[in-house]
Amino acid sequence: MNISFKEMTLDELKETIELCNLCFEEDTDIEYARDIFLKTVNDPNQTYIIGLVEGKIVAHLKINVIPTIYEKMNTYAILNHVCVHPEYRRHKIGTKLLDYAFKICKEKNCKVVELWSMNFRTAAHGLYKEYGFNVDDAKFFSKQVD
Repeated sequence: MNISFKEMTLDELKETIELCNLCFEEDTDIEYARDIFLKTVNDPNQTYIIGLVEGKIVAHLKINVIPTIYEKMNTYAILNHVCVHPEYRRHKIGTKLLDYAFKICKEKNCKVVELWSMNFRTAAHGLYKEYGFNVDDAKFFSKQVD
């Protein structure tokens, strides 16, 4: 299957959000996404990647590059919303998407790439392990900001 990857543009936002809403069982509003995208589009440390097959968006991920002042952590990246449309899975698109993301992370001098994945996304977990990601001995903590 022939797929190409590129940075997402504003014109591709609606189709990308529809894909993410499908894959992550979310209900992100397009106007909300548009407002955030316009605020962050020029930030070189935030990159939205899409994968296209015959002009259709079938894959997506976001790269968040985090430079730190801590030598051990150095500069690292967190990937989020990594997804492939269900009808296009099992064609190595996820692997190619990660290859593309790692190329960008290397260009931005990232020493480590991390991601987190929701428990129900077991197929994605298989991809991450096959790609060489390790499950760290850590907990992901979150707390709502009041």
